[in-house]
Amino acid sequence: MAVHIGLVLYPDLTQLDLSGPFEVFSRMPGAEVHLVWKSLEPVRADTGLQLLPTTRMADCPQFDVICVPGGPGQIDLMEDATLLDFLLSQAREAKFVTSVCTGSLILGAAGLLEGYKASTYWACTDLLQKYGAIYEPGRVVKDRNRITGGGVTAGIDFALTVVAELAGEQVAKMIQLSIEYNPAPPFSCGHPDVADPHIVEAMRALMSDRLEARQLQAATKSQNKAEAAD
Repeated sequence: MAVHIGLVLYPDLTQLDLSGPFEVFSRMPGAEVHLVWKSLEPVRADTGLQLLPTTRMADCPQFDVICVPGGPGQIDLMEDATLLDFLLSQAREAKFVTSVCTGSLILGAAGLLEGYKASTYWACTDLLQKYGAIYEPGRVVKDRNRITGGGVTAGIDFALTVVAELAGEQVAKMIQLSIEYNPAPPFSCGHPDVADPHIVEAMRALMSDRLEARQLQAATKSQNKAEAAD
């Protein structure tokens, strides 16, 4: 039987959050990978690459795996009722509910990470608790049927992990070999744990507006949750 995998598209996502997992999932025997959005019109990623949805939310099948990528466009979707309701509906029957990068914040906004360990983009790890999640360091974090990847390139590690769960470790290893995924970066600066502090601060400065918007959203969510509990 086919394994249906749904990757959510949206404007201003980071395309590698999606295209990395797509490359891996599409090589899994029996996989049918769907690119899902509200319409079938081309979707522009944050760097300008045009991506074409293959199915609308209203028309898609029940997915075995639902995955939400991240990117700056995530900020505009945190209160998007259509998307959040879609994720809640899919999560009820999906074998795995997953994300890459700041896609985990969208899962959190839908209430799908409450009480779960999760990962996200390095600059947003402190926000997960505002959505009831428990941050755990790692390129890939699995807690029951929730699997979350860290930032951007971690999407490949994430997808190989999901394939191993669905089809076995040997299949995942063969896919890794087929795409020659054997990373040896030219610089040791891919995470704040290893990057020079001045590089980290320079990146935080470049992203300051985006990070402030996410902080405000998370604080509002946390406050609303506390008021509802009272």
